[in-house]
Amino acid sequence: MPGISRKVATALAASASLALLTTACTGQSSSGASDDASKDTTINFWHAWSAPGEIAGVKALVAGFEKAHPNIHVNIVANMTDDKINQALRSGGDKAPDVISSFTTNNVGKFCSSGALVDLNPFFKKAGIDPATTFPKAMNEYTQFDGNRCTVPLLGDAYGLYYNKNAFKKAGISSPPKTWSEFEADAKKLTVSKGDSYSRLGFMPNYHGWESTTEHYFGQFSPTYFDSSGKSSLAKDPAFTAGFTLQKKLVDELGGYQKLEKYRSKLGDEWGPKHPFHTGQVAMQLDGEWRLGMAEEAKPDFEIGVAPLPVPDDQADQYGKGYITGTIAGIAATSKKQNAAWELVKYMTTDTDAVVGFANAIHNVPSTLAALKSPKLKYDPRFKTFLDIASNPNSTTTPASINGGTYLVTIQQFGYDYESGKAKDLKAGLQKTAAQIDTDIAQAK
Repeated sequence: MPGISRKVATALAASASLALLTTACTGQSSSGASDDASKDTTINFWHAWSAPGEIAGVKALVAGFEKAHPNIHVNIVANMTDDKINQALRSGGDKAPDVISSFTTNNVGKFCSSGALVDLNPFFKKAGIDPATTFPKAMNEYTQFDGNRCTVPLLGDAYGLYYNKNAFKKAGISSPPKTWSEFEADAKKLTVSKGDSYSRLGFMPNYHGWESTTEHYFGQFSPTYFDSSGKSSLAKDPAFTAGFTLQKKLVDELGGYQKLEKYRSKLGDEWGPKHPFHTGQVAMQLDGEWRLGMAEEAKPDFEIGVAPLPVPDDQADQYGKGYITGTIAGIAATSKKQNAAWELVKYMTTDTDAVVGFANAIHNVPSTLAALKSPKLKYDPRFKTFLDIASNPNSTTTPASINGGTYLVTIQQFGYDYESGKAKDLKAGLQKTAAQIDTDIAQAK
């Protein structure tokens, strides 16, 4: 399974993005690559993976590159946080990274607008590679900002539904829910109350419920976060109203916010073997592809089912889509070896066998359309659900913003207020939240 530190970083991406790259180096030209990539050279590659299996996977990936490019040597630096990467991108120098990878897709807007990473469009064009036909739609979207493609996908994460097949059978449910109304009915059927608590909860709907964040819910409604002028669409797009309404209804019908929070406070944490889905205390779980390996390692006493998350009833024909995010890679604007750096980036992110090998090594979703269909992929049959979600053209992501994931943190905070009853007027709350998002973006420019 993927390392826990990698997934913590992903889960905290929005909040971590607030302080990143505010003082990144600017003024570097993306067209200033003048090094000769055919000559003997050494480049630095900084990445954030830290688990032993992940580090071994990165080393194997780079070894494949060095075999194909014997004149380019790669110095790998592991376990690099975005803060450390940011400092190095500012300062430059011989020990600074030429190539970086980050788990924080929410920061693409900052990476691109600050000039910390070079625009890769000229490199793709020169190489004759079309990103639109190379990468899944959502991944292609979250790696660029305002026409600047300063990052590229390097494996991904897809979100779906995990369910307890034994509990489903006992409750008389024959298949996973495809629409939110079916999901709501199943969640209630699967819930077994015990006094003022539960012996089993069908689903933990609260926004603090591990991966059940606002953006993961809303991904199923295909929302438009910003209009053509860059203003927040939170109060205008009915997808947000529908998403908040659905979640609040689930909270109310499954026992109410206080009862659910009391139950949640006594459950295991997201990354340990006592996760409540592993133990059977929660029958359905919104989660990413990495959960399958973690759940199986916990040796649950039930059969695990995997399916796409439900969709709104009026979008039933789009069942199979999901929320997509992932790791990004880019080339430092301070690098004096950008052509050699591009050779590494191109290999890691567009070479089908390289992408497949890396995906097999760390059990993430491949990030090219060709790799998603490769017969060389090795996976549990249930993992195919996530491959299909990643390649589904209706799957969604959250767009890049100049101030990173600040707008997502603002939306999530309103979600906390609304689900708890602190904010009672949804329409007014959405308008106020949208205004705050617009103010924050204006101040960041």
